Amino acid sequence: MGLFGSIRSWFGSPEVETTGKTDLDELQILIGYRFKNIELLELGLTHRSFTNSANKRHLSNERLEFLGDSVLGLAIAEFLYKDHPDLQEGELTKTKALMVNETTLAYIGSDSGLADFILLSAEEDRAGGRQRSSIISDAVESVIGAVYLDGGMVAARDVIFRMIYTHKEEILSDASQRNFKGELLELMQSRGDGMPYYNVISEEGPDHRKLFTVEVLVNHKTLGKGEGYSKKEAEQKAASDALQTLGIE
Repeated sequence: MGLFGSIRSWFGSPEVETTGKTDLDELQILIGYRFKNIELLELGLTHRSFTNSANKRHLSNERLEFLGDSVLGLAIAEFLYKDHPDLQEGELTKTKALMVNETTLAYIGSDSGLADFILLSAEEDRAGGRQRSSIISDAVESVIGAVYLDGGMVAARDVIFRMIYTHKEEILSDASQRNFKGELLELMQSRGDGMPYYNVISEEGPDHRKLFTVEVLVNHKTLGKGEGYSKKEAEQKAASDALQTLGIE
């Protein structure tokens, strides 16, 4: 029956709706990889909101996201190392961060059509989850993790190159990709100030739609605050707010 079939059987009652495209042949064409074990792809697309009601959260894509994040980072680092022998370690690190951050991956997931296949609860979908950067970027990493398990590093590298690395110039020229946390850290170091410290002030909402509020402090003084549906997003916004407080455009 496959994982999708198993998951859907848990939601057999008419009160529970589920959403997402299910033609995985179409998705495999979009990402340019044909799975030997299709259940890995199905798992990579399964958001925890879909499995929460069945009390089967261990079957969400969160573990694959963890794996895919590392695979993606290694592949992008290799591409940049080979293509840019002129760049020093610091510049390579900055460029890699822009290529793999949440904003970039959310753009890739939406632009490629992958976001349409994420399996969400109807409630999460109605709340805008299919357009939420954190959910889309996590799904992109999860699918990369699934490709790695199914076909190895060569297959994963191939998918990453086509889906992400070919957009490098577009990504690097987009001002919205600025790494505000990195900029704030460099500014504090250049001024001889302390390290920025990010503190979660509050977490609101259910687990699958939690809104984080984060403040950034330097020498115990709050310089900025930010909100986001992931800690990374909230921290970036807090750092951006801090830079504006310090007069940096």
